[in-house]
Amino acid sequence: MIFPDYHLHSSFSDDSDANIKDIIQSAKHKGMTSICITDHYDMDFPVIKEAPEMKFDLDIPSYIKTLNEFKQSLAPDFDLRIGIELGTMPNTLDKLNDFVKNNPYFDFIIANTHIVDNMDPYYPSYFEGRSIREGHRRYFEDELYAVSNYDSYDVYGHLDYILRYGRDSKNPFNPMDFMNIFEEIFKQIITKGKGIELNTGGLYKDLSQTHPCKDYLKLYKELGGEIITVGSDAHSPDRIGYGFDVARDLLLECGFKYYCTFKNRVLKFNTI
Repeated sequence: MIFPDYHLHSSFSDDSDANIKDIIQSAKHKGMTSICITDHYDMDFPVIKEAPEMKFDLDIPSYIKTLNEFKQSLAPDFDLRIGIELGTMPNTLDKLNDFVKNNPYFDFIIANTHIVDNMDPYYPSYFEGRSIREGHRRYFEDELYAVSNYDSYDVYGHLDYILRYGRDSKNPFNPMDFMNIFEEIFKQIITKGKGIELNTGGLYKDLSQTHPCKDYLKLYKELGGEIITVGSDAHSPDRIGYGFDVARDLLLECGFKYYCTFKNRVLKFNTI
C-alpha cells in the first residue's frame, strides 16, 4: 500500500537539507502520485543552549511561491500539496490562530509539541533535574493543554515524539502509565473534529514503533477517532514512505478502514 506521504521536510526547515526536486523524484520512484510537504514553523522558538543557532522560522512567501511553482508544473500527473508543521507552546496559541487566519495558503496543517518549558526533549537539558517519567508526563500535559486550547490545525502530530529521546533501559516506557492523559487528549481532538497522524519516524529512530504507539492508536479508535493521516517525518529523500507497509497493517489491526488526505484544508477519507 502506497499512502501519500503527509509529513515531509525540505531545506525550508532548519533541520533538513533536502532538495524539493529530490523529494518529488524519490516519491515518484516509490510509486506515489501525491505528497504533502510540511516544513517546520515553530513560532518564538527559544534559544537552546545545545544549539543556539536553531530557529525553526519559515520564509512563508518564498515557501508558498516555490511549492506553487512545483505544484503547477507537476499537475496533473503528480499532486503536490502544500502543508506546514506548526509547533505549539502555551504562549503562542493565540498568535498561531492569527497566523493561520492570515495565511490561507495551506492544504494541510499539522500541529505538534516540540518545546516544553522552553526546552526541546531532543537535547539532554530537558531531562536535567527530572526523571524520564516526569519528563514524559510534563510533555504529555503540554499536549493536553494545546489540544484543549487550540484548534487551528487538521491533525496533531507524533503524539509520543518524546519517546525518541527520553529512554531508560532499566525502566522502559509503559503506555499504560499515561493512558488516562491520552484519553483526555484524544477526547479533545475528537470533540473538535480534528485528527492525529500515524507517524512512522519512530521506526527509523531505533524505537521499533510508530507515533503514536499501538496502544494509543487503539485507544484513539475505541474513543471514536477516525481522522488519521500517514507520514514518514522524512528529513531526507531516502526516508520518504518509510515503514508504510507497517503503517497499513497497524491501521487495519486497530480497526481503521480509511486514511485521510487534505486539500485546501478539506478532509477526504480514502479506503485502505
